[in-house]
Amino acid sequence: MSTSTVQTLQGKQSGQPQDRRSVLVTGADGRIGSSFARRASQRYRLRLMVQAGSDSREEIQAYGEVIAADLVDLERLKEVCRGIDTVVHLAADPQPSATWSSILPNNIVGTYHMFAAAKAAGCRRVVFASSIHAVSGYPTDRQVRSDDPVNPGDLYGVSKCFGEALGRYMAEQENLSVVAIRIGSFGPPEHAASPQSIPILDSFVSDRDLTQLIQRCIEVEDLRFAIFNGVSDNDFKRLDISDARARVGYQPEDNAARLNMTLHAAEVNLSPAAHNLTQPDEQSGLRQDL
Repeated sequence: MSTSTVQTLQGKQSGQPQDRRSVLVTGADGRIGSSFARRASQRYRLRLMVQAGSDSREEIQAYGEVIAADLVDLERLKEVCRGIDTVVHLAADPQPSATWSSILPNNIVGTYHMFAAAKAAGCRRVVFASSIHAVSGYPTDRQVRSDDPVNPGDLYGVSKCFGEALGRYMAEQENLSVVAIRIGSFGPPEHAASPQSIPILDSFVSDRDLTQLIQRCIEVEDLRFAIFNGVSDNDFKRLDISDARARVGYQPEDNAARLNMTLHAAEVNLSPAAHNLTQPDEQSGLRQDL
């Protein structure tokens, strides 16, 4: 019996898909990247990109091929993208208070390089990790739809608006399918259950719900460009998810309000987080240049 036949039979016995998509995950050692890798490793053939010298590579190497690359090295990124169907681009400086000195190489130049590398390597799609911060300039009592104009609440949000605009350009002019997900407050269900998480009950997205949404964005066909809001099925949703439900069949399982039993207490402060500069403890990276 040939080696290929044995591998095919083993795949059938394990229940793994025979033609698994090849997916590159950038920022694979981050909170979202490592969670997605763990949950999706049996569904896809994963290539997990980390920065050179990452301390977390051993924690994710069981989930796929771990490869080191830097976002500023375009030629290296083209090599990393070779043979990939979909790039899930998570790598960035994720801090809302990030300054321009970090945002420029990581969130602007790095995002451009990933889109350019995906196009050069013939990838089918890029799933871009945008953020609630791209629209957090709206008042906290306003639900934001995916087709509302961008309204960033900080310089980090500005960088995510850039990624969305670049994705639209790549889709419309360069024929690269792009889906952007405006990710809310990410964490496991137990994160939403703590009293400290009450301010994010409107923006919470659980690890399993975000994994589901990313998977649906990878697998949907005939979608040139889209922006979807990534939150769980919370009682009040700062970001509307009806578009993701309708277009990719997103069916979130978690609800932050029901996970947080503190809501049953007699006195609860239900002030939502603004995710912008109106919060006393938040500062935009622009402050250092004023």
